Amino acid sequence: MCSAENADLPLTVFIGCWGKCPASFGIPQWYFTPIGPAGLSAENNKQDRVKIVGMDAATLTYDTLRFGEFEDFPETSEPVWILGKEYNALTEKDEILSDVTSRLWFTYRKNFPPIGGTGPTSDTGWGCMLRCGQMILGEALMCRHLGRDWRWAREQKQREEYISILNAFIDKKDSYYSIHQIAQMGVGEGKPIGQWYGPNTVAQVLKKLAVFDTWSRLVVHVAMDNTVIIEEIKRLCMPWLDLAGEAAGEGEVNGCLEGACALAEEETALWRPLVLLIPLRLGLSDINEAYIETLKQCFMLPQSLGVIGGKPNSAHYFIGYVGEELIYLDPHTTQPAVEPCEDGQVPDDTYHCQHPPCRMHICELDPSIAAGFFCKTEDDFDDWCMRIRRLSCKKGGLPMFELVDSQPVHMVSVDTFNLTPDFSDSDRLERFFDSEDEEFEILSL
Repeated sequence: MCSAENADLPLTVFIGCWGKCPASFGIPQWYFTPIGPAGLSAENNKQDRVKIVGMDAATLTYDTLRFGEFEDFPETSEPVWILGKEYNALTEKDEILSDVTSRLWFTYRKNFPPIGGTGPTSDTGWGCMLRCGQMILGEALMCRHLGRDWRWAREQKQREEYISILNAFIDKKDSYYSIHQIAQMGVGEGKPIGQWYGPNTVAQVLKKLAVFDTWSRLVVHVAMDNTVIIEEIKRLCMPWLDLAGEAAGEGEVNGCLEGACALAEEETALWRPLVLLIPLRLGLSDINEAYIETLKQCFMLPQSLGVIGGKPNSAHYFIGYVGEELIYLDPHTTQPAVEPCEDGQVPDDTYHCQHPPCRMHICELDPSIAAGFFCKTEDDFDDWCMRIRRLSCKKGGLPMFELVDSQPVHMVSVDTFNLTPDFSDSDRLERFFDSEDEEFEILSL
């Protein structure tokens, strides 16, 4: 079936490239894209090409390839960390698989309504970073509405909040975080539909889209210049503080501050849940080894949303690590677009990876990444700040970013009090953080 002689047969021909899942998993990972008039896909690994014929679909899924059982997870005494949860690989294999399977898995899709009405009906070959952006934001929504300990099970009746989260990502133009919305919003960031995104670009787009999600009411903050400013974040997550402060000088009206009373009731909540995305460049062409331990520590934080990153045209969603290997979900599988049922339920089997996750050595990670964290409450954010400061004091690793109380004088002033997203700095940020650009800021010893 895989021989070169079959290439002349009058059947659909596909190219597959061998992924970076180690043999110890027993699960060779394949990416499949059809050969078109334009030639070979940019995603194909030129060193390992195999032609496969006789298939009637544009891609093969994990189920088609019958991946190995979960017992192939490495027998190791080293702890397994998945988004702030620690597991024992020797005694908690089922728990690890359940946790991984419960994460939302967004992959390439085909046969969805054309983007923009006349655009592509599939994101195969260009949408992997967009799908990774969906996964990291989807994890934030799951933590927001269901809690980190929620677990998915096949064919069980799902909670209404879960269905609402899935509907926010369905591949159609009126879903908050659909491939349509992300791709079209990216046009305003200088990314034509069908062009690959870097981690910073997708972070900026998600920040802009989140404003319209009035159900979740998230504050998506993209930390600029490798610096997280505590004061800036608190003003974004507690906007009533500014109005209350302004009204303090004008006196009280009917027992409450005039400015604070002008806000809707939901706007006076003590804290709007925070999604903190930090685009980083951790080296030149390879990750600087001085950051490896710090990066691993990020997966141990209870606020961790994981990391999105990867080489151009090959992005992954990293959710943890074991030993010196990162654990990730891979979007490079094309599945048919899903239509919600008439009763509003969503067929969700294909939104959960029910196979062992992929692994790659941490040194293979492209240095262009975006790390994500979720703080549902102010206490969560204060706890995150405390943990980050402790990490910065540890020996054996270099801090990936700086945590400061207020904006340093050397930084460009931005309007941190305006909740309307302002992307005037996006082009400048993209030069620093997106892999496809040659200009970037280097964090060095």
